[in-house]
Amino acid sequence: MASGLARKYDINADMGEGFGPWKMGPDEELMSYIDAANIACGFHAGDPAIMLKTVRLCKRHNVKAGAHPGLQDMLGFGRRKMEIDPNDVYAMVLYQVGALKAILDSEGVELSHIKPHGELFFYMQRDELIMRAVLEACATFGSNVPVYASQNPAQEAMCKELGIPFQGEVYVDIDYSPDGRLVPVAQSKVATPELCYERALSALLDDSGKDNNNRVFSFGFQGKPFSICVHSDHPTVLQNVTGVRKAVDEANKQRFPFEST
Repeated sequence: MASGLARKYDINADMGEGFGPWKMGPDEELMSYIDAANIACGFHAGDPAIMLKTVRLCKRHNVKAGAHPGLQDMLGFGRRKMEIDPNDVYAMVLYQVGALKAILDSEGVELSHIKPHGELFFYMQRDELIMRAVLEACATFGSNVPVYASQNPAQEAMCKELGIPFQGEVYVDIDYSPDGRLVPVAQSKVATPELCYERALSALLDDSGKDNNNRVFSFGFQGKPFSICVHSDHPTVLQNVTGVRKAVDEANKQRFPFEST
């Protein structure tokens, strides 16, 4: 099994998304609640000093450290649409993950996983050439480094073709559309801590969620372990993650009682 794949239900969060003296999200406080950190690599957010600080936080708290590459759009936090040549996208991902890996290597920490950020994630869903560019860049970091993504048969198939482990995940603090796709943060309703807990339990125990028309759908994990994402830039993230942690721990006791890591 690839080292970054979930062996039981776990929680991941986007981290290191400040810049210079500006702080985004309660990263240090979140560390005790999560299992994996997606570390911004300097394009949509983050800088070398913050990347190093976040890696050291992961090391101290025994949290898996993954790369969170995004579009080169710090002003828009990597959440604005951009049209980019696939060759440039390949280079952008290679550059960002490579920078983080150098920092990880210096600290003796393994690159656990790669998770595209924001609009880069959505760009992959609507453009197969962009998806391939991103995944080919990810593949250069080895066959034991999974790519995190919401359930997506096309992406999962391309990962398999390229020899990349695919890690399915669920989002509880943003919405899903009726066709099962994620809704961008800016277009999702604000999720309360109670709603995050309910969504987590539904996914964990019933393999189901509700779209933004309140219709039930199946995630299709069929008992496989997956990761739940929480966004560290949400104002109630500490309350959100407290409920999600409770739900994950309850479900793991039922489904994966013998997995300690």
